[in-house]
Amino acid sequence: MTGPHLSLAQIRNRLILTARAVLRQHRPGPDGRCPMCRTPDCPVATAARDVLRTAEEAQQHTTASELTTRDPDDPQKAG
Repeated sequence: MTGPHLSLAQIRNRLILTARAVLRQHRPGPDGRCPMCRTPDCPVATAARDVLRTAEEAQQHTTASELTTRDPDDPQKAG
C-alpha cells in the first residue's frame, strides 16, 4: 500500500520491485509456458516488462533533463 507520505521516487522503486517479483513468478517453464497463467505469451509478464521499461525511460529522461538544465546563477553548476 502506498501512502501520501511517499515520494515519487519511492513509489517508482516500489513499482519496480513489484514488477521484478511478478516476472520471477511468471517466468516461463521448460515448455515455454507461464506456470501461473498456463499460456506461452503471459499478459501479466508483458505488463511487468512494460512497467520496467517505462520506469527506465523515465529515469533516463529525468537524468538527461537534470544534466541539461543549468542555473546560470549557480557557480557550481555553470560549466
